[in-house]
Amino acid sequence: MIAWIQFIVGALLISVGVVVLALSVFGVYRFNYVLNRMHAAAMGDTLGILMVLGGLIVMSGFTAVSFKLLLTIVMLWLTSPVSSHLIGRLEIHTNEKLDRHLKEVKH
Repeated sequence: MIAWIQFIVGALLISVGVVVLALSVFGVYRFNYVLNRMHAAAMGDTLGILMVLGGLIVMSGFTAVSFKLLLTIVMLWLTSPVSSHLIGRLEIHTNEKLDRHLKEVKH
């Protein structure tokens, strides 16, 4: 009985994670500006990975594999925002059309 509950909860978490990742892909194609696309990808990536790997942790039980998956979540949660921030700063410093985009957003 516990194995079924573990399987159902894990499957639900994985399903929610896949939906979040799919919506993130939709957001990347929906937005026109690079920083908006990057924000949609980073937010969906962070939550989607948490849900999918969390579902795998629940399904595998609390073993060495689940500890490795937890370390993977921590590593991705630490590195993904930093890399997104650096890419965003690079875009701001190298984009020659940024002023035009900001004027369009204000109006």
